[in-house]
Amino acid sequence: MNMYYIALVAPEEINKAVLKWKYFLKEHFGCTAALKSPAHITLIPPFWMDEELEKELIHSITEFGKFRERFEISLKDFSAFNPKVIFVDVTKNEKLDSLYSTFNEFIISQNKYPVKIDERLFQPHVTIATRDLYKKDYYEAWKIFAVKKFEAQWMVNTISLLRHNQKNWDVIFTSQFHQ
Repeated sequence: MNMYYIALVAPEEINKAVLKWKYFLKEHFGCTAALKSPAHITLIPPFWMDEELEKELIHSITEFGKFRERFEISLKDFSAFNPKVIFVDVTKNEKLDSLYSTFNEFIISQNKYPVKIDERLFQPHVTIATRDLYKKDYYEAWKIFAVKKFEAQWMVNTISLLRHNQKNWDVIFTSQFHQ
């Protein structure tokens, strides 16, 4: 069994910009968990799955991508889930909301993969500090990021499957949108 998740992975130039903030948080607050993944927006959170299903899941992701149109995502400034997570905020986007819901429905309807519908409201974000940001440090870190500015855009035209390698998350497959 391996652990996987499915996401929209940001292009390398955005990943590098976000990485600077992740390293800042590591240096000042000891946070390292967010360093284990590339900059991304999660579509399906981590789940355990038998490796035998990996090829089928890749096929399903590819099939879904065949009928998708690319669209732009805008990142703007920072926000937080008090008191543990600080992230780059994603500007409200109907196409992203639609992709999220249709992709989740599509994967769940396959009845093959051990994924669950996330009951929380979809709030797309790019995490820079997460579970290892201690509550006492969160408030100090948030004072810094509450006033920081950040802007970036990218054209979404892929969905990626990531697998945990016992240390970090590796992108093992990326499906191109075909429209």
